[in-house]
Amino acid sequence: MPTADADRDTTDVAALLERGRTLATPVLKAAIERLAPPMDTVAAYHFGWIDAAGHPAEGDGGKAVRPALALLSAEAAGAAPEAGVPGAVAVELVHNFSLLHDDLMDGDEQRRHRDTVWKVHGPAQAILVGDALFALANEILLELGTLEAGRAARRLTTASRALIDGQAQDISYEHRERVSVEECLEMEGNKTGALLARAALIEEAGGRAWTEAEARRQHTVAIEALSGVGMPDHVREQLTALADFVVVRKR
Repeated sequence: MPTADADRDTTDVAALLERGRTLATPVLKAAIERLAPPMDTVAAYHFGWIDAAGHPAEGDGGKAVRPALALLSAEAAGAAPEAGVPGAVAVELVHNFSLLHDDLMDGDEQRRHRDTVWKVHGPAQAILVGDALFALANEILLELGTLEAGRAARRLTTASRALIDGQAQDISYEHRERVSVEECLEMEGNKTGALLARAALIEEAGGRAWTEAEARRQHTVAIEALSGVGMPDHVREQLTALADFVVVRKR
């Protein structure tokens, strides 16, 4: 039976995720509207805002963990959460750029319980819209015109290159009979997607138990690292709750 603390943490995390979604989504939609047709429509379909016929939809746009982290990061630095909105939008754009391309490269036909973009609109549109989202992410940051915006764009492009490196590693591993644990961890550290593992063999070999133990270990390391960073106590507590949600209580 859930404890009172567990209920409180779940409520706190739900509020954090909803705040990130509420603040970031209008700016994200405005960014998508900049795209030339039909890329704007294709992107709107990918984000779940419209269906394949172009009608308004309430699709599953994901948990919005990244926007929540961006807003908390702004607060950790002493700024208002709204200061983190451009970063939240930029990170979401890059993440979805990677999803569009990954779905095509992996041949995945479903994402978030709907047909993927390449299946509905074709491979060419999936590639073009992915490229457009990546360009938009940097545009959103750089148009702020500040020194900090330039630094943020540089960090985003560096992180994006690591993400692409991870996808390249993922593809290369498909053609190898043996891949070390260290290589898998490096690849997953670069990528932001889920493990591409297989439902009964992993269980039988103890892979799930090992992965869960490793996730808990890294969770502990991350929480300990937070203790050495100066920030408001409530922000530290919210970051910890979000880490718990991602690693400990996520199902």
